[in-house]
Amino acid sequence: MKQPQLLIPLFQKFITDTKTGRRLKKNGARIKDSSIQNYKYVLKNLSNFGEHTNFELRVCDVSKMSKREYTSEKNYWKKFYKKYTTYLYNNGCHDNYVGQNIKVIRTFFNYLKHDRDLNIGDFHHMFYVRREEIEVLVLTPNQLKFLIHNQEFHDSLSKMEQSIKDVFVFGCSTGLRFSDIYQLTNKNFEKQDGIWYLKIKSQKTKTYSFIKLPLYVIKIIQMKSSTNKKTLFKPITLVNFNKNVKKIGEKAGFTQEINPSREQLGRIISASKKNAILLYDFVIR
Repeated sequence: MKQPQLLIPLFQKFITDTKTGRRLKKNGARIKDSSIQNYKYVLKNLSNFGEHTNFELRVCDVSKMSKREYTSEKNYWKKFYKKYTTYLYNNGCHDNYVGQNIKVIRTFFNYLKHDRDLNIGDFHHMFYVRREEIEVLVLTPNQLKFLIHNQEFHDSLSKMEQSIKDVFVFGCSTGLRFSDIYQLTNKNFEKQDGIWYLKIKSQKTKTYSFIKLPLYVIKIIQMKSSTNKKTLFKPITLVNFNKNVKKIGEKAGFTQEINPSREQLGRIISASKKNAILLYDFVIR
């Protein structure tokens, strides 16, 4: 016999247990804040999905189900997967975003089974996590030199844009990920024999890097060191960072006619439009 429990409250508990450290990685490490933020986005999507489609979001204990009830439950989750992914695609989402949502939901199911000891079945194994390769457009050497050395252009930007441009130049020069850049403090920099080096352990790969820094990067560090106390760069969301970088690219004239392509259900969706070409690798990882 089915014993339903509402999914949304369980998902909220999943987020709370992760945030407080009751739920940890398999190696005992805390879950990153960025992952918790992704969980919140998925919770919002699930709530909106339920409201807009009137789809009942619940889980059931399958341990005492008859064969017929079990088959019905399996069909319920097949229907959920199809309706939920269709809802996201109809809202303009692409394979990577939809796949990330499904990946989080599968993690949530594992939490229910292993952390909450709820026998809700293995239906989440049917959920396919789609992925797509996104084309990366990069700066030319001359464009990067322009951002580094053109003082007149720098002065024409707002204070916010100047700061974002400095971070962008820093990232292009060091190859650091967005998440790593905004964790830097003065302790990450060391001077040896008159040469400055960056010392950092990647949050994602857990590997150490020791990078020799050029003079223009050192100037950025020295300027930021005098204005910020905790981290070198003032925190900003990735979304706002991306928006500002695109604005800077447009102001710099780094525009060209491009034909960007994305995928939905494995099918290429393309649309020609004029965009700043400052689509960059180090901030989207």
